[in-house]
Amino acid sequence: MSWPMRLVLPLLLSLAAAAPAVAQVAPYPGYGPGVTTGDVHRYEMDRLRNQSDKRDALARQQSLDTRLTVLELQARRVQPPAPVYAPQPLRTVEQERAARETATARREATARGVGQIDAWLDHAPQ
Repeated sequence: MSWPMRLVLPLLLSLAAAAPAVAQVAPYPGYGPGVTTGDVHRYEMDRLRNQSDKRDALARQQSLDTRLTVLELQARRVQPPAPVYAPQPLRTVEQERAARETATARREATARGVGQIDAWLDHAPQ
């Protein structure tokens, strides 16, 4: 073997051994060649943002569904009937007269008390 062949042969053997090792290393799983780290981060941020938007939309939808369900349940609820009040028994003529006389006496007593206060307020200061 000539001396240039001695240099080329180890070089070829080292390249042949290194080729499978290079092929086994991928920059990121699922991404093709030429994808930079910035592209991967940008893709992941977009994916996470979209996932967050979907969760927000789902939460809003569930909130609306909950309100609608509550309103439907309230609409289906049976209202209790209005209480029926028993009519007051009618009073006799004597009871009515006594009630009127009592009311008149109260009004007159109140007017007398107020009249005294009015007279005191109206007197001229000395």
